[in-house]
Amino acid sequence: MQPRDRFIDGLRALAILGVVGGHWLVGALVATPTGGLRIDSPLRHLEWLHPSTWFLQMLGLFFLVGGYTAAQGLRRARARGETDTQWVRRRLWRIGRPVVAATVILAVALPLLGVLGLGADTAWTTAVLFLQPLWFMGVYAVLTALTPLVLRLDRWGGLRVVMALAVAVAVVDALRFARDVEPAAVGYLSVFPAWCFAYQLGVAWSAGRVDRRVAGGLLAGGLALFVFLLAVLDYPVSIVSVPGSTRSNSNPPSLLVPALAAIQAGTALLLRGRIERLLRRPRIWAAVTVLNGSAMSVFCWHQVALVGVSELARRVGTLPGLGDAPVDAGWVAARLAWYPVLALVLAGLVVLVRRYEHPVPAVVLKLETADPVSS
Repeated sequence: MQPRDRFIDGLRALAILGVVGGHWLVGALVATPTGGLRIDSPLRHLEWLHPSTWFLQMLGLFFLVGGYTAAQGLRRARARGETDTQWVRRRLWRIGRPVVAATVILAVALPLLGVLGLGADTAWTTAVLFLQPLWFMGVYAVLTALTPLVLRLDRWGGLRVVMALAVAVAVVDALRFARDVEPAAVGYLSVFPAWCFAYQLGVAWSAGRVDRRVAGGLLAGGLALFVFLLAVLDYPVSIVSVPGSTRSNSNPPSLLVPALAAIQAGTALLLRGRIERLLRRPRIWAAVTVLNGSAMSVFCWHQVALVGVSELARRVGTLPGLGDAPVDAGWVAARLAWYPVLALVLAGLVVLVRRYEHPVPAVVLKLETADPVSS
């Protein structure tokens, strides 16, 4: 039995909280005259809110931890005689089954709720908000399947491979932004290298290539690049897409994505001692353990929780932060005040569906270990 790595679990929990908190903040659901909810965003109206996305978008940490745990898990699987194909299949099943379960449940529930009076606008909004974040799971699944290749690349080039991925994103950015009209197909060539940057870095970290000196270099280099892209090359300030904007840092990902991932990774690794001391506190560690045990369920259902609370509020009347237009600071304050309610509803949903995150088919039961994430 492998002991839990509190630092790894803490970073994963932080990344998941960033995803949930970020989506709840930038996802406004405005009541429509036809009796439903449509999607809007305060980022469209409040430019001063754009820098907040730097702290809420923590997928770089998630991919960093994913690369680290995948590398460790694959090495352990090889040591006990498991083939790479067996390990990949098992890990993809573990990642995918909560997504499949949530998709099936919603595919059945939404038509039934429509019969019971759920408006078409709200049903469509629910489906869109559920499906939109799944691009992340697609990218993560591809990287998981390619983990044996990523390990070989690390053995061959070490941190040079990580840097090469960042250079590849820079080349795509140059092609994207060198013209007045961005060639859409070219931009999406950056999807793999931009997100593989942090994943490959996690693999290098698991191999012992990332010490405090390297962590300091990641922080300093990432910060310098981040400032240069914003101040000199006029990249969009928001790390996530802003509705109506002609340029985006996330769809497709720009060089700002690996720059931010380098900042986050370097900062986290330099603060490892302090973070581990914090995680030794029983209440904090208990919360991190619960969140890690239900990470995929939380990811799949947090937007559904937002729609559910917003729809109930709409039926009562337009409430601040739920159903009204996100056009001022008052809306932001009101939405933040709703977080405890959203968290409570999400927790209830997770309790109902969490069993889909951990069931083990008989054919792979003997291959499972005590660690539900890192093997």
